[in-house]
Amino acid sequence: MKHARFLALSAGLLASTSAMAQERFITIGTGGQTGVYFVVGQSICRLVNRDSAKTGLKCTAPSTGGSIANINAIKAGDMDMGVAQSDWQYHAYNGSSQFEGDKFDKERAVFSVHSEPFTVIARKDANINSFDELKGKRVNVGNPGSGQLATMEVVLDAKGWTMGDFALASELKPAEQAAALGDNKVDAIVYTVGHPNGSIQEAVSTVEANLVPVEGEAIDKLVADNPFYAYATIPGGMYAGSDEDVKTFGVKATFVTSADVPDDVVYEVVKAVFDNFDRFKKLHPAFENLKEEEMISDGLSAPLHPGAEKYYKERGWM
Repeated sequence: MKHARFLALSAGLLASTSAMAQERFITIGTGGQTGVYFVVGQSICRLVNRDSAKTGLKCTAPSTGGSIANINAIKAGDMDMGVAQSDWQYHAYNGSSQFEGDKFDKERAVFSVHSEPFTVIARKDANINSFDELKGKRVNVGNPGSGQLATMEVVLDAKGWTMGDFALASELKPAEQAAALGDNKVDAIVYTVGHPNGSIQEAVSTVEANLVPVEGEAIDKLVADNPFYAYATIPGGMYAGSDEDVKTFGVKATFVTSADVPDDVVYEVVKAVFDNFDRFKKLHPAFENLKEEEMISDGLSAPLHPGAEKYYKERGWM
């Protein structure tokens, strides 16, 4: 009997070690905790982890510096996947802009998510009603490694401005900027983000503020010259103090990975999202109007990862 029990125990031990061996951990880069990127990563992980027993995949999505930080982490092999603005996906794959001389050949697109308007919000008492009126003001331009800072630099470059044109160009993280606006430490903040957004809701509830349109010749040229930019409108009435539609331009949030990440891993992640698409759309108001056919084509400038392609073909979408 003892011998039989020992054999059974050994078999159980072997089975559990082999199950452990099959367990694979994946990390998704997101953004600041008040932004939609954090919710995108957390939502994808939640759906992936529902099937962990079957797939062996365990997913975590820590808060990070944002688009550029995520792309660099994926390139270095420190993360498997991440959320990035469509413009930085393009630049990383093509070795342009901040990625000049540092091309990420192995970058692969998975799908795109929501639209992200370049958003400027100002204290009412600062009397800023157009982008040009930011000159000489105190502006939070975004933290290093974030898409918002990089996009702000693109806009300044298009307008022939520099950071020196502001009285102050602070680099606070998204989680800190609403309080800075409320405490009168800055006159305006910028954010490239999906709407509605918690950080902006917080800002307008602590101080009278208004959204600032970002339009004009320089912006028209940016949209015309770059396939990853598009005009965007933030609906009136979404935030207190901004009753009219506000025109700006923006990018798409995209989900990216590396060619080094195995096909079956990417396949299972994509499957988790699109097999549970209605559930995914309920996880944030910015996901409400997502359409599958747009997500597998819009804003994707790196080649599709074969794992994602396999799933889209199985669904008859390609």
